Amino acid sequence: MCRLFGLSSAPRRTHATFWLLDAPDSLSRQSRQEPDGTGLGRFAADGAPRVDKAPIAAYEDRAFAEEARRVESATFIAHVRFASTGSLDARNTHPFEQDGRLFAHNGVVEGLDALDDHLGPDRSLVKGDTDSERVFALITRETRDRGGDLAAGIEHAARWIARNLPVFALNLVLVTPDELWALRYPDTHELYVLERPAGGQHGTRHLDHSGSHGRMRIHSANLADHPAVVVASERMDDNPGWRLLEPGELLHVGPGPVAAGRVVLPDPPAHRLTLKDLRPDAAVSQRAV
Repeated sequence: MCRLFGLSSAPRRTHATFWLLDAPDSLSRQSRQEPDGTGLGRFAADGAPRVDKAPIAAYEDRAFAEEARRVESATFIAHVRFASTGSLDARNTHPFEQDGRLFAHNGVVEGLDALDDHLGPDRSLVKGDTDSERVFALITRETRDRGGDLAAGIEHAARWIARNLPVFALNLVLVTPDELWALRYPDTHELYVLERPAGGQHGTRHLDHSGSHGRMRIHSANLADHPAVVVASERMDDNPGWRLLEPGELLHVGPGPVAAGRVVLPDPPAHRLTLKDLRPDAAVSQRAV
């Protein structure tokens, strides 16, 4: 299953170090499926998006994913991919960039011919083959049509998909230079949020998150002194403040370290898929590991 991670310390910029594959050569790692891509996105001081990503198709790419990267931003997005749609190419590796925003997705949406028809000329926003980038293009189009209102754009795009396309899962994280958005839909995969005060649970600690499945690890000494909001596919430490998003909940963070969520998709997809409905490769990509 793909792993999503988002962090916002906006409006304050934060230094953080990311390992997108943590301890990949351990015995427990060797017994599991290797990822198909890793990516890290953030923003420069002038607001320009910056993305480092690579498919895990050769030793050199895997070395990229194991390498620690120390970067600075007010918002971050990271993704470890298990491919369900699209080949192992950088153009199919998350996060994606459109209109100065960054996006990553965990799940499967089918009916891509219908989605392409619905996108029309905005299909040109899509550079690769994935369902994820097409979903992002629809969000970009709906946001533009609503005067830049991202909440409305995400909600309208997700509702159209829920009504018209076969959906297994549509968990997503989207970041701008000073805002973070996350959607969990429906209840297929988990997505958690942590509103972390400065110093964390005990008030004196830097941030040092590590996923229980060893997919990614994040360290930030700055967050010993500054608050932040973290969104992740799994609880990444023992802080009791982690909250599972409700099915259909759209979360908004920033500017400022306060998270506000509301359920925008109260009903399940009209054409809900199960693992048995997916192609074998897509089904493998969506199982928890």
